[in-house]
Amino acid sequence: MVREPSLRTRVAVLARGGRRGASAGRFGRGEGTGRRLRGLAGSAPPPPFDRVRFTSRLRSEGVAARLGIALGCAFTLAFVTGLFSHFLQHPPSWLDWPSRPVWLYRLTQGLHVIGGLAAIPLLLAKLWTVYPRLWQWPPFRSVAHAVERGLVLLLVAGALFQLVTGLLNIAYIYPWPFSFPVAHYWTAFIVYGALIVHVLNEWAKVRRSVVTPVEPGRRGFLLAVAAACGVTVLATAGETVTPLQGLAVLAPRAPSIGPQGLPVNRTALAAGVSPADAGYRLTLTGGATPVELGYADLARLPQHTVELPIACVEGWSVTARWTGVRLADLMAMAGAPGDAVLTVESLETHGGYRTSEVRPPHWHDPLTLLALRVNGRTLHLDHGYPLRLIAPNRPGVQQTKWVHRIVIA
Repeated sequence: MVREPSLRTRVAVLARGGRRGASAGRFGRGEGTGRRLRGLAGSAPPPPFDRVRFTSRLRSEGVAARLGIALGCAFTLAFVTGLFSHFLQHPPSWLDWPSRPVWLYRLTQGLHVIGGLAAIPLLLAKLWTVYPRLWQWPPFRSVAHAVERGLVLLLVAGALFQLVTGLLNIAYIYPWPFSFPVAHYWTAFIVYGALIVHVLNEWAKVRRSVVTPVEPGRRGFLLAVAAACGVTVLATAGETVTPLQGLAVLAPRAPSIGPQGLPVNRTALAAGVSPADAGYRLTLTGGATPVELGYADLARLPQHTVELPIACVEGWSVTARWTGVRLADLMAMAGAPGDAVLTVESLETHGGYRTSEVRPPHWHDPLTLLALRVNGRTLHLDHGYPLRLIAPNRPGVQQTKWVHRIVIA
């Protein structure tokens, strides 16, 4: 009759097997068994969760480096085009943006929004590739290492903030109490500054990694990420690239949907504007000759038709034919000096964009109109009836609707 080994003997044998398994590989079966038995025997407890390695054959330094380069390019594009949009809306006193080419803002803001959306799968892939490093132990080894990890945390948090709030902004969803433009603008500097420091810190590693060929499985992962970015672009670019409108299934706004075939961000009802009656007057003040014109007076003045895009900060844009009076002709009637800065005021009584500035390069441009008609029809009230500003190379929020006064300064 064979005697069963004692419990003490079985524990000892299994523990020795666990140690042998550990020598073959840290994540072998034996190490886990040995750990559990050593814990039962009163030895040191298993390591905390933050020491556990997360493994995947798709993760590598080369994959992370290539995703980082693509993400850095995407963020650079978003930063530059975002700055252009900001300073076009809020130009410093010494800066007069040109009015030509007429499509420049349409292009840059389209790139800003569409490129930002395409950066979302890139960022998610990058975070998935590198997140095991967030669990490294100890959290930091020195003051310099703590600063480095803090900047990485700032970069990750800021990037997520920019992309999530930007996505909600183009969908007109504002669940936060702060001003989106202000927060988006200043966070962009924080994120891009942290990105520059991170790139400088990792540059040697990136150079070493990108010259190493990528294994087929990892190459497939990178191609899948690139395909996700491409699908995102194709599914949203139609809101500004007319031939792709049929593919824009993810775009929050279709450029052809709205009164008279043009989208509307802010309706007359939301702005508190009622249909103008016979008492409507346009007044021009501050020039050598005060001018006051009714709607019929404006309709009798020489009319000009121009083809200009209207481009919104949310990324959509569409070209239309606008008919009205040249702003330069009205300024000549009022005796405005050539270097005057105009403040165009709306019948809207509230809102951050009820007025806009028109600098000399724009009001001198013969394409800048106070429009009475769009695409051959009298302006719809939601599009600014009786009178709206339309000028080349300007954000849609500065194409003031329901114009009733222009102050010359």
